[in-house]
Amino acid sequence: MTLDQRIAKPIQTAKIEFWAATAIFVFAIFSLSTSDEPYRWDFEEVGIHYRFYKHHFWPQLIRYTLLYLGFLLLNFQIIPKLMQKERAALYALLLLVLYVGYSFIAGVLDTYTKSYLINWYYPGEQDYDLIFQDSFRHTLFLLLLVGIYTFIKYSGLYLLSNATAISARYKFVNRETLTAFIIWMVSVFVLMVFDIDQDITVTLGILSLSALALYCGAYYYLIPNALRSKKPLRKYLLVSLLVVILAYLPVTFLLLPFFHDEDNAFGLSFFNSLFQLVVAAPFIWFLFRRQMKGREEMVVLKKELGTTSANLDFLRSQINPHFLFNALNTLYGTALQEKGERTAQGIQMLGDMMRFMLHENHQQKILLSREIEYMRNYIDLQLLRTSASPNIAIETKIDDVVGDKYIAPMLLIPFIENAFKHGISLKHRSWIRISLHSEQDKVYFDVYNSKQKKSEQDPEKDASGIGLANVRQRLNLLYPERHELIIRDTPEEFFVHLTLQL
Repeated sequence: MTLDQRIAKPIQTAKIEFWAATAIFVFAIFSLSTSDEPYRWDFEEVGIHYRFYKHHFWPQLIRYTLLYLGFLLLNFQIIPKLMQKERAALYALLLLVLYVGYSFIAGVLDTYTKSYLINWYYPGEQDYDLIFQDSFRHTLFLLLLVGIYTFIKYSGLYLLSNATAISARYKFVNRETLTAFIIWMVSVFVLMVFDIDQDITVTLGILSLSALALYCGAYYYLIPNALRSKKPLRKYLLVSLLVVILAYLPVTFLLLPFFHDEDNAFGLSFFNSLFQLVVAAPFIWFLFRRQMKGREEMVVLKKELGTTSANLDFLRSQINPHFLFNALNTLYGTALQEKGERTAQGIQMLGDMMRFMLHENHQQKILLSREIEYMRNYIDLQLLRTSASPNIAIETKIDDVVGDKYIAPMLLIPFIENAFKHGISLKHRSWIRISLHSEQDKVYFDVYNSKQKKSEQDPEKDASGIGLANVRQRLNLLYPERHELIIRDTPEEFFVHLTLQL
């Protein structure tokens, strides 16, 4: 698989991106509505009366909305089309229009948010030129950030597609860890794009990154080692406390470049340590235990599935000798009636049935048309025995199947076999009616037959048979809640109706 093929299938990524961008957009609007009055001093210094909604809230609301919609358009339409070289000229032109349009609108908005830069006593074109030039430069910077994001995203998808190979080399790096890291990078990036307050961006970034690092360490080292002790939760929390304490100073030094005041860096690092110990560590423990429970349930399900498969194979093995026995009895009776021609025809039919049982009976699903072909062979084989008797009436109405429809093999034939076994007598009046109709993904199957008393000399007089019991079990195993089986049994007749959802 080539790189292009690996990165061309961001199926689940699109949903994650959309909801992450939407959540950050909502957060940005919320922070905008609860923020203080920025730049008030700059406005008052030049003698302009500062109005929160006019000079900050409404311009920023429009800016955030345009950024959100522009990101969706770029990320889900323009960039994918350009990468696939699909109508590249058209989408390149659309990108240029988007760049110029947003730059101009952002410049107009800046005349409100940065109106303190304009000399209102001697206003000139130079003031506006500076604002609009800055707007175009800032938009170009945003496009550069989108390019960086695109690189991060597709690199992440490439890593996820090779997660198995990476995990084999680095145990703590798996698909979930890579996904979480990619989401972290995307979230921090979008916070920067929306120009959220630096303190908020740094706080969210360090809290989530520390939690991700603790997750990796806890899942593959701390919790497995703690489970070997008598009190695993207490040991895990104590070791987590030690890790958090040791990480306090490194995190502080990592935060120092982002703050002018050292106290803020130390304070945020302490809050981060407290958050990891009180919130992240217990939550990671809960996730790990839940995953372990899920794995245990999966093992139990696999064992049950293995038992079910073995039971199903056993049921199939019961069917084959049963049908072969009845088919041979039919050929034996035919051979007694005539000298050879019909017997040869019967043997050919039996050969086709044997090939079916050997090659297709052990498959999970076969074409419904093949199952019907097998049924017709079986009925024709029985007709060799009964066609000479005027007291026996066999009626069949089996529709041909259109399209590729699949069914479990040897599922319908036991009902027909049961009808010939218990409903036919060469001495008494008897009848069988068989119908099969297929409509879309449903099969309607009916078998209606007379019942005959067995003679005292019949070797199977007291045999209970396994055909119907077998098919009941198979229906329950293979089509749970997808079939309806109705059986009406009286001293004179036997009726079966099966509705099957394929």
